[in-house]
Amino acid sequence: MQECRLTARDLACRRGDRLLFRGLALDLASGAALQVRGANGTGKSSLIRILAGLLTPFAGSVERSGAMALLDERPALDPALPLAKALAFWQRLDGPVENHAAQLGLLPLAEVPVRYLSTGQKKRAALARMAGQGAPIWLLDEPLNGLDTRGVALVEELVAQHCAQGGIALVASHQPITLPGGAAIDLVDFAA
Repeated sequence: MQECRLTARDLACRRGDRLLFRGLALDLASGAALQVRGANGTGKSSLIRILAGLLTPFAGSVERSGAMALLDERPALDPALPLAKALAFWQRLDGPVENHAAQLGLLPLAEVPVRYLSTGQKKRAALARMAGQGAPIWLLDEPLNGLDTRGVALVEELVAQHCAQGGIALVASHQPITLPGGAAIDLVDFAA
């Protein structure tokens, strides 16, 4: 995997008239993982969007070296298609997903239309799609929502493998997750 880096300096985020956080800094190099914690509404998703370049920070700067993949609450899978065909669409654009689909326990669901999948199954399918992109920097926004204990363990394993191969994983979650190195920041520490 290519060398990668994700750096943020003195970030601040304002939503409407409300300053969510300020003074946030991070510097992640190849192999690093970081959990961003905080209650609902503290700015975890906004931070992910700033780091992805989808939202302009109120203050501060972000530097990225390496391609990024984003996982958020939208699985981006056609609900009318069976799961295998929905993933095949993305495979043509992003890259192979079979190994990740197998690792995440999705093969038995290949013929099930996406609309009939549970929240956790859709989340695991979106993770397989994201992992297939081969991007070294992963931005994961609440990746554990809807997952059972086994699903959480599968996500932790997938992230650990990604980091062991030189990738970066930034996980925004209010739920506990075991990440390589155990690094975490809490947005309450940067509250405005």
